[in-house]
Amino acid sequence: MRKTGISTKKRVKTKINVKHDLCLFLLVFWILILLIHFMPPPSVSGELAEPSNKNLDIQIGQMLMVGFRGLAADNQSPVIQDIKKRNIGGVILFDYDVPLKSPIRNIKSPKQVKALTTALQKASLIPLFIAIDQEGGKVNRLKEKFGFPPSVSEQYLGSIDNPSTTERFAKITAKTLANLGINLNFAPVVDLNINPDNPIIGKLERSFSADPDIVVKHSLIFIDALHDFGVLSAIKHFPGHGSSLNDSHKGFVDVTNSWSPNELKPFEVIIKSGKCDMIMTAHIFNGKIDPEWPATLSSRTVKGILRNDLKYRGIVISDDMQMKAIRSFYGLETAIKMAISSGVDILLFANNSVFEEDISTRALAIIKKLLSRGEISPERINESYMRIMKLKEKLN
Repeated sequence: MRKTGISTKKRVKTKINVKHDLCLFLLVFWILILLIHFMPPPSVSGELAEPSNKNLDIQIGQMLMVGFRGLAADNQSPVIQDIKKRNIGGVILFDYDVPLKSPIRNIKSPKQVKALTTALQKASLIPLFIAIDQEGGKVNRLKEKFGFPPSVSEQYLGSIDNPSTTERFAKITAKTLANLGINLNFAPVVDLNINPDNPIIGKLERSFSADPDIVVKHSLIFIDALHDFGVLSAIKHFPGHGSSLNDSHKGFVDVTNSWSPNELKPFEVIIKSGKCDMIMTAHIFNGKIDPEWPATLSSRTVKGILRNDLKYRGIVISDDMQMKAIRSFYGLETAIKMAISSGVDILLFANNSVFEEDISTRALAIIKKLLSRGEISPERINESYMRIMKLKEKLN
């Protein structure tokens, strides 16, 4: 009978060769992986070591949150270019354009906002923080006239002191945000209503109470409701803005003689609860804490009190870096350097006190320059980046 096909000996030899080639391929593959993993990052010390590698660009970009103009976003939109080319980590939405004195900014209707947030997220390889100030009452970007549910102020909720009522309104807010694709609320305000005539807190009814226990109780209900719908929270304004006589949007605010350590209690309790996603700093000056720098730029405040004394390990975000309390007294480079050095992880440029379309480009260039000079270390940037990425895991 005629023999056909490949002999057993040849088949065995072929299998051995295939197995050998596969093993060799896997060996080379894992060697390459190990080389990439253990390859040291480029040095940024010295004048010629410009920190321009892609990984560092991404880390720096994630530390920026910006405001922008537009009810929609496409590839030609500056904000989309900021997301794609400059890797910014977040955006903030407004209903009113203050510099233009225009009611047209980012919010027109539920359907429009949802389309906008979808386009923004689609443009980003890393999940974006899409933030808003939806406190309720007078600080309320999602207004009834745009088709959103009614809201009430924190002061109203604190005054009736009914947990069920707070929970009901908080869940309405949380569900609304979640349905719109907004994943970060700059709320609740945990400032104590020490000065009812305070133009930016008391007068706007933004505080639950002057009693820290009431503030804590209702703040935790608010945060729980947000978390139930997958929305993150940023409590504000550290270390306490409730006793001020002035508005930091408009200029220098000194609380040296009005602030008390009691204003730290809501922050301390919420941090200990383990429910604190993010803390926003205040641009207030307190000479008893730091005789030179306002809170956002103060290592004594952020590192000393918040990180060391209160043991906070999460994200610190600045209040708007374009507010007059910062912009009118410090150059952009100094403000950025001091904020990052103090321990701030995300720099917020709301672009709604002034509008600077290129602010993210300028901020990135400044941070790179500070790195190249050794005035900020790569380790400090990586520290913020790791905190940001850890929280963003909750957005997936």
